[in-house]
Amino acid sequence: MSHHSSLFDSYSIRRERPPKNKIGTGAKHDSAISHVMGTATYVDDMLKPESTLHLAVGKSAHAHARVLNMDLSAVRAADGVIDVITFKDLPAKTDIGAVFDGDPLMVDEITEYVGQTLFAVVATSHRAAKKAVLNAVVEYEPLPAILTVEDALKQQHFVRPSHFMERGDAQAELEAAPTRVAGHIHMLGQEHFYLEGQVSYVVPCDDGGLEVYTSSQHPSEVQQLVAEVVDLPFHAVTTVVRRMGGGFGGKETQAAAWACLCGIVAKRQNVPVSMRLDRQDDMVVTGKRHEFSNRYDVGVNDEGQVLGVDMQLSGLCGYSPDLSDAIVDRAMFHCDNAYYYPAAQIAGHRCKTHTVSNTAYRGFGGPQGLLTAEYMMDHIAYTLGKDPLQVRLANLYQNGQSTHYGQPIEHFDLATIMQTLADDNEYDKRRQQITEANKKAEAEGSDKRLGLALTPVKFGISFTVQTLNQAGALVLIYTDGTIQVNHGGTEMGQGLYIKIAQIVANEFDVDLDTVKATATRTDKVPNTSPTAASSGTDMNGKAAQNACITIKNRLVEFAAEHFEVAAEDIKFECNHVHIGDKEVLTFADFVLLAYQHRISLSSTGYYKTPKIFYDRSKAWGRPFFYFALGAACAEVEVDILTGEYKVLRCDILHDVGQSINPAIDIGQIEGAFVQGMGWLTAEELIWDKKGNLASNSAANYKIPTAHDLPKQWSVKLFDRKNEEQTIYNSKAVGEPPFMLAASVWCAINNAVASLGDYKKNPDLTMPATPEAVLKAVMRLQGQEWEIATKAEAKTVQSLTPDDDDCGIDDDRVLPQQVPHGKDVNPPESEGQLFDEQPEAIENPNVSTARGPAHSE
Repeated sequence: MSHHSSLFDSYSIRRERPPKNKIGTGAKHDSAISHVMGTATYVDDMLKPESTLHLAVGKSAHAHARVLNMDLSAVRAADGVIDVITFKDLPAKTDIGAVFDGDPLMVDEITEYVGQTLFAVVATSHRAAKKAVLNAVVEYEPLPAILTVEDALKQQHFVRPSHFMERGDAQAELEAAPTRVAGHIHMLGQEHFYLEGQVSYVVPCDDGGLEVYTSSQHPSEVQQLVAEVVDLPFHAVTTVVRRMGGGFGGKETQAAAWACLCGIVAKRQNVPVSMRLDRQDDMVVTGKRHEFSNRYDVGVNDEGQVLGVDMQLSGLCGYSPDLSDAIVDRAMFHCDNAYYYPAAQIAGHRCKTHTVSNTAYRGFGGPQGLLTAEYMMDHIAYTLGKDPLQVRLANLYQNGQSTHYGQPIEHFDLATIMQTLADDNEYDKRRQQITEANKKAEAEGSDKRLGLALTPVKFGISFTVQTLNQAGALVLIYTDGTIQVNHGGTEMGQGLYIKIAQIVANEFDVDLDTVKATATRTDKVPNTSPTAASSGTDMNGKAAQNACITIKNRLVEFAAEHFEVAAEDIKFECNHVHIGDKEVLTFADFVLLAYQHRISLSSTGYYKTPKIFYDRSKAWGRPFFYFALGAACAEVEVDILTGEYKVLRCDILHDVGQSINPAIDIGQIEGAFVQGMGWLTAEELIWDKKGNLASNSAANYKIPTAHDLPKQWSVKLFDRKNEEQTIYNSKAVGEPPFMLAASVWCAINNAVASLGDYKKNPDLTMPATPEAVLKAVMRLQGQEWEIATKAEAKTVQSLTPDDDDCGIDDDRVLPQQVPHGKDVNPPESEGQLFDEQPEAIENPNVSTARGPAHSE
């Protein structure tokens, strides 16, 4: 029995044409129409029973304090309140640290950041729970708080031990170098600002288990943590993620707490429980991109080529480890960007502060390392009187070299990409025109200055923790010829589902509309890795392909026997199956025939990334399967009187290998670029001196809008297949384009440098807000930013008396240049670069049921 749906073309029509929307075509996002129409269902849109309870949390008002007493009687007595939960009410595990302990679900005695959860209110509505929270009376004993990277470094206050990478004798090279340049750069963090805030909905099942609906990039971790906090085995908890309204890393680990709270209450009350964070709460209680304070000391020859570099990267991690160990590691991996360091000494510090724990964010520390390299290249160029592009090209890696952590450089097309982009955009001609225009502007007294920059990106693709580089999938074929695919990746708007569906359609050579990707569920594909590290399509696509190949092999074996033809004569083509010269069946008729002969039409698939290995104890190995490459050329206009600027033009050439879906890839490049531009130019996180987040809403935190886009903008794909055996030789596209925005920041830096005849590197920080640009302009011109008249000094003093320590520290433009912490030189070792079947995978050292520590 079979039925052909009227939703699809009939097979008589399909027989006359190739399949629709195969790989390499720009198929629209699978939820594009429902996104535009507003019909796409997110967690908070789900219809919920009238009995559903709602949660809100009481938050700490101090960055670091001992909680002496909490009077919650008025909270319990408030309208609609059903229950109030504190630390002592937690039934099982109380710490939900993703990798290392340190993230208590609620405060027991000591609070370590403003906004930390003190208690949870259970009420009949979201509004009632929020109102009841305000009735709490909490008594604190304030404790000393560390709020800056500089203070943490001085006190050696770290969430994890410092890590070091070393190659050659960097100090000897520095001392012998013809030119030596030292500098520092401070970059602030970034709010994720996903459209859909943190949200969870948990339904108790009749068998005592829980079904968890969450907006999370890591369903398996949510499943495991919910199980642990309510004291259930993992198989009793199912996590479901159909889609997220954005994630960007902010929902990799920090979506778990809200699901855990809902799970505890659902188990306690035996009713469905929902919780969502309002935007302002979300901004206060969730982590950001890591703020970094970085320094460098580099020796170069007369051509500007690096001879040796000593670099320190110091990340502001917040109060707990979260994923900071791996994030600072990735900053260290990427502090070379695309440049060869013959001798290098790299230190990475994980600074503990009494602020919210910072977490994953698109690029995962890579941008903070990469921008340090780019600022250093500008510094070298202006010191030697060279065009920054000349210095960048002179320092590019060559095939056969290796990184400062031992990874061989192979298939390195970046010089070709950069030169192609420079030629297509007449970089040399425009550079000359801009230099002349700036001289003319100075002569005429104009306030406008132009800047131009062309910057590269080299970004390593793989989780740097080897265990996470695996994925699973499940493919089901039904007797009408339609196919379902389920995999461990999550959809957060990036188009992963449509790419996986295209891969499955391509394997059977059928129309894309006959393939459906279903919600990610831990009861279909278990033990999934997070959708992060730009690995979603690489890993889940290969797993889905593996499942398809298994089914195809079964079908071919059946057809060869049933029709008595050679296996190699059976072809899946154009929605049909060609069986030698004996028969041509529609795909639907063929799978129905196979079903009637009891052939299994479903299979799991699995994939693990090959070649990768990294020995952290030796800081040496091959942590990445391959590198994604790209380049961007940006031109800006800066008003040196106000610090305001416009991005006049940007041209991008990005390497995505053999693209599975060019439309999706270009959309990802555009979105990542704008998000990166926001971090580098507009998005300013501001904290007061008591650890309160001042930029805590859409009213006082500025993200890019359509008005901030380049006036002239071109995005092109570098059409060359990946030499590594990725899915259809494609390359990852999620995170790498974020760093293309370095071109905009460097172009602004270039415009400011024109005021000193390109002989001095401006003191420009990140983000380069108009205020920061104006400060850099004034410092380059030898002017003081501060107003020092007596009258003004008195006015300022009256507004900020000596005993008031809660003002905004608004002039952290030039962070202190900090020395290295205690340097520990790792043992020199060539290391092991390839690992075919590591012992750790066969016999993992697992201390808890949750498996090996995870990070990127």
